[in-house]
Amino acid sequence: MTNDRDFTEKRFDRPGTTGAAVAYTAAVVALAALAFAFFAFGARDSVYAASLVPAFLFLGGLGAFIRTYREWKAERGWAAWQGAGWFLMLLMLVTLAVPGSAIMAGAVE
Repeated sequence: MTNDRDFTEKRFDRPGTTGAAVAYTAAVVALAALAFAFFAFGARDSVYAASLVPAFLFLGGLGAFIRTYREWKAERGWAAWQGAGWFLMLLMLVTLAVPGSAIMAGAVE
């Protein structure tokens, strides 16, 4: 019989894992915010500039999921990285409206 506790163990007791995941998430969100500021104040009608916002968040979420897998394989604390990945993916879905607004702005003119 296998030990199910080993499979479901989240390992919240590992120091430094949550802080690293939070710092990574903050850096990705800051990069997406810079892309949004570039779109909002510089290239208002550029769909390419607008699509950078969800693209950065998607790539950041993908990177967090890759780190989740690596931490899990190394039997270290991985739960914070998975949370960071899901948060960035959710934020990416919300910001998909940004390229849509650029498309609509181009269609109105």
